[in-house]
Amino acid sequence: MHVMKKMEREQLTVRGLPVGDGTPKICVPLTAEDPEELERQMDGLLAGPCDLVEWRADFWRRTDDAQWVEHALEKLRSCLGDRPILFTFRTKEEGGERQISMEEYEALNLRAIACGYADLVDVELNRGEERLRRLTEQIHAQGGKVVASFHDFAGTPERDTLTKIMRRMQELGADITKAAVMPRAEEDVMTLLGASIDMKLRYADRPYITMAMGRLGAVSRLCGSLTGSAVTFATAGKASAPGQLAAALVAEVLPLLQI
Repeated sequence: MHVMKKMEREQLTVRGLPVGDGTPKICVPLTAEDPEELERQMDGLLAGPCDLVEWRADFWRRTDDAQWVEHALEKLRSCLGDRPILFTFRTKEEGGERQISMEEYEALNLRAIACGYADLVDVELNRGEERLRRLTEQIHAQGGKVVASFHDFAGTPERDTLTKIMRRMQELGADITKAAVMPRAEEDVMTLLGASIDMKLRYADRPYITMAMGRLGAVSRLCGSLTGSAVTFATAGKASAPGQLAAALVAEVLPLLQI
């Protein structure tokens, strides 16, 4: 019987954390609206398992301070030590909390890296391929890394479509690619898992993240060792997307499924 050799992938190391080495890492999102809530959420995060942290800046309401991005990230860095920080402003178009102009979107992402506290920036593919390419180049020039992301909250694209999307994000220079879909039936979860395994065996030359959202897709957040998904998002409080599981539970299950 012919056994396909899996695609050789580059491993990414961020602040000493290997991403894409076959062991899924736990990323905990912070969804605070103000500094006080941010401090409370960090206390909960630090009390449990967490490999890296995502700051969902679109939840933030205290934007009267012209340097709100820098000040919040400085606080995060002082508390998180060497844990990598992923800066994410999720736009309203892809399930985020706030609507902003594309000019402001670009400026926020660049500020997050320029201040020196964030390590990775999430850039959405659907904000335009040329914008993703340009922002990736600018973030790289500042020493940061890019997580290119694709979200479908309405359904699940075909298996081949998903792999084409992720391969395109690779071509545009992202350091990590990410695809999140909304399953409407059991078959949709299998489509997402199949696309992830296709990336693992055939197409991925760098780390990638895949997930099916909602309760139906929860299993996809636990089987990264099988599917090759390098990071799973798990909560230490308020979830940032449908179907996220508690970080403590995920930390218990992941070693049981390691292959």
